Amino acid sequence: MLRALAVDDERPSLEELLYLLHADPRIGSAEGAGDATEALRRINRALESGPDGPEAIDVVFLDIQMPGLDGLDLARLLGGFARPPLVVFVTAHEDFAVQAFDLKAVDYVLKPVRKERLAEAVRRVVEPRAAAQRGSTPRIPVHEPDPDHIAVELGGVTRFVAVEDITHVEAQGDYARLHTDRGSHLVRIPLSTLEERWRSRGFVRIHRRHLVALRHIGELRLDAGTVSVLIGSEELQVSRRHTRELRDLLMRRTTS
Repeated sequence: MLRALAVDDERPSLEELLYLLHADPRIGSAEGAGDATEALRRINRALESGPDGPEAIDVVFLDIQMPGLDGLDLARLLGGFARPPLVVFVTAHEDFAVQAFDLKAVDYVLKPVRKERLAEAVRRVVEPRAAAQRGSTPRIPVHEPDPDHIAVELGGVTRFVAVEDITHVEAQGDYARLHTDRGSHLVRIPLSTLEERWRSRGFVRIHRRHLVALRHIGELRLDAGTVSVLIGSEELQVSRRHTRELRDLLMRRTTS
């Protein structure tokens, strides 16, 4: 049973989040804090109490934009503790996702919070804790309806992006940003996983940070020994270790 702390300076949002947390049978207790300073005081008591103490907190559901100390600041402070609680960001803003993931957040939930989406966030908290107790590595969840689409979240709504519409993929830690002609989406899947899964669909690694769809490469450029590819209006560098494989693949496509 998880012991949770919800932090949000907007009272209605805090009350709604606490209501949803109390409704989840995996949450043993949930309390609220109206700002990051109050939350930090509460977390300090939890850390002094110890992981099995009466004041312990397992996970913090944390808003980002708050007056004074914001959610990202609080997460950075928690990162300095030896055994901090896990962090799930709950925010109305998608723009801070990369920073949140860099701070080792377990999940990033967009407002308005849906019951099903929050339940998934709780599962992502429960899973690594259970894996740690078993001494195993937690599985990164992947939810796809079929191999031709990938599930992404936008404004709290799950949508399905066609793989053939993806022009390239950018690594962002244990996450990946999918680029299409209409925008980009962040998914909780490592680039190496997508590389393996989509190799047969014409995707190739050109750099430690980039996976590209061969069919979307407009030009292969060579400038002073540096190789790059043009995808739409974006130019991406090709690392030396991947240059020969990319050239071979492009040659086979043009002669087949």
